[in-house]
Amino acid sequence: MPQRVQSGQPVHMRFDDTSLLPMLFGLHNRHIARIEQGFAVLINSRGNELLITGPPSAAAAAEAVFTALYDRLKRGLAVESAEVDAAIRMTTARGEASDGAAGEAVAAKASPFDPVTVIQTRLRQIEPRSLRQTEYIRALHDYELVFSLGPAGTGKTYLAVAVAVSMFLSGKVERIILSRPAVEAGERLGFLPGDLKEKVDPYLRPLYDALYDMMPADAVAKRLESGEIEIAPLAFMRGRTLSKAFVILDEGQNTTPVQMKMFLTRLGERARMVVTGDQSQVDLPPGTRSGLAEAIATLKGMEGAAFVRFTDADVVRNPLVARIVRAYEGRERQARSGPGRKRPEDTES
Repeated sequence: MPQRVQSGQPVHMRFDDTSLLPMLFGLHNRHIARIEQGFAVLINSRGNELLITGPPSAAAAAEAVFTALYDRLKRGLAVESAEVDAAIRMTTARGEASDGAAGEAVAAKASPFDPVTVIQTRLRQIEPRSLRQTEYIRALHDYELVFSLGPAGTGKTYLAVAVAVSMFLSGKVERIILSRPAVEAGERLGFLPGDLKEKVDPYLRPLYDALYDMMPADAVAKRLESGEIEIAPLAFMRGRTLSKAFVILDEGQNTTPVQMKMFLTRLGERARMVVTGDQSQVDLPPGTRSGLAEAIATLKGMEGAAFVRFTDADVVRNPLVARIVRAYEGRERQARSGPGRKRPEDTES
């Protein structure tokens, strides 16, 4: 751990392993620059020491980020731009959750990288990159039924697949079943060219992509052939009981109430079920109620079910994605704010 030199303001840090500093500070000090920008502080480096100048809470938060990143490097883990952004995001969220506590309290909080929520798969180790992702991973381990709600880019599907693969490899479940409603084809796939697999694969491609990111391609192919991993459109779940399986329904907002009830009642013994969805991206025909919305209203507060809600602050893709989400949400709020306002579709971009 780096030593903290008690010098009042600014915060003075000293690191004992200089070989780690190029990775900690980043090429041309780009990690330092990113942390300066993230907390609106001034950071000066000299040898193995850092001087952080700024408001007490911001300086303490920047110190907490450097401490967390340095600890990762001491444990032999990588520190790239994604890890820096994650540490900033999670430390900021911790500070906001502390209800305005002094900066010293923020610095004293646990590392944003929680070892308990690390997911181990064949190809990579996956860690949460926001506090909400940490909550989500814990829920995936603790609850039989989890609803993951929020905008694109927050890791809803990716983390669910990661936990499913981890539980499968450790023997906690015997099968992984991944499903999506093929809304664009109206669940009527006959008019599309090719055999059944060729008809449905385009709608299921994001699920394949997540699997191939966590397991070797030959292992995925072998499990698919044996039936230990199954990827199928939602319509194919009817009439089945899914036991000893980790079952994921992606794009749940595009189910009808009948489809959602059918899916949820497939849950068998020693099974886990996850429903992901973004209620702002419903592709159902106009006038059709979303099965996800009805499930949330019906099952809220039910024992054994967890609801994890992500916001644009949890977007972990390109930062531009978070700005895009906020822009669209702003237009939708404006459209709903009163009869005298124009709808977004009536306004030229």
